[in-house]
Amino acid sequence: MAAAEALAGVALALGLYALLYYNFIKGATCKNETSLRGKTVLITGGNTGIGKATALDLARRGARVILACRDRERGESAVYDIRRESGNNEVLFMNVDLASFKSVRAFAAAFLKSEPRLDILINNAGVRTGSRSSDGLNLAFQVNHLSHFLLTHLLLERMKQCAPSRVVVVASSGHRWGKIDFQNIHKPVDGQSPGVQSYRNSKLANMLYTRELANRLEGTNVTCYAVHPGLVNTELFRHMSIWLKPLFWLFFRDTTSGAQTSIYCATEEGIEKYSGRYFADCRLHDPKPHARDDAVAKKLWEVSERMVGLAN
Repeated sequence: MAAAEALAGVALALGLYALLYYNFIKGATCKNETSLRGKTVLITGGNTGIGKATALDLARRGARVILACRDRERGESAVYDIRRESGNNEVLFMNVDLASFKSVRAFAAAFLKSEPRLDILINNAGVRTGSRSSDGLNLAFQVNHLSHFLLTHLLLERMKQCAPSRVVVVASSGHRWGKIDFQNIHKPVDGQSPGVQSYRNSKLANMLYTRELANRLEGTNVTCYAVHPGLVNTELFRHMSIWLKPLFWLFFRDTTSGAQTSIYCATEEGIEKYSGRYFADCRLHDPKPHARDDAVAKKLWEVSERMVGLAN
């Protein structure tokens, strides 16, 4: 009797978990079958996690896919995996270190020299740390926002030449707890969880940047979108306590599920009118009010230009 009750309890728990998973954890799936043959896609951080899952999907659609990664060995390994799984040999690795503006500039120059097209740019790479970069800046803010700001600027003319084209910025719902303090924006964050808060601040910057970028791209046929991938079990959380790992396996999305909104915004037809907007679960969402502040977005753009050396 006790065994039967225990089995019934397990069955109920599994049923409830399945209900929770498919309704709240797994998220929506990008269902379009848009072909990308003849298109070139650049994905930062494409060697692992959401970036690799996104790259695999777009390679299966026939795109030429460039993985822009810091670690050569892992980048080339990802290229091998994606080529094998997609059957597409036009998947390449190029080296860039987003913690260095010098590296970003060198990468952009090499890309423009070797690649005649850029149809889709996916600013995917991200870190969650409170440390300082080799350029002396808050590392998370530089990698997650400033270096992507610089990279997009350096490649934008090529995207305009290939229009219609798209920029997809991987942001996060964590933007709701982010702050933009223009006095200390370049400094590592103080407090008990500096890595977490630095990440949140950088994700708010992603949201504001996408909004201002859309304003500046109006009329060019280049559009941009900010996306929330959901809570995904990626290397972003690799330094979490081992005791929390089971929670990640149970309640966080896998990388394929986490990539769906990036894929959607890169490929879905008819969303051009929503340039600058925020998507989650392959649907349009309204971000928190402070992520829709056009005055702050404009000032952040101007400050970012100065920080990366683009200001006149």
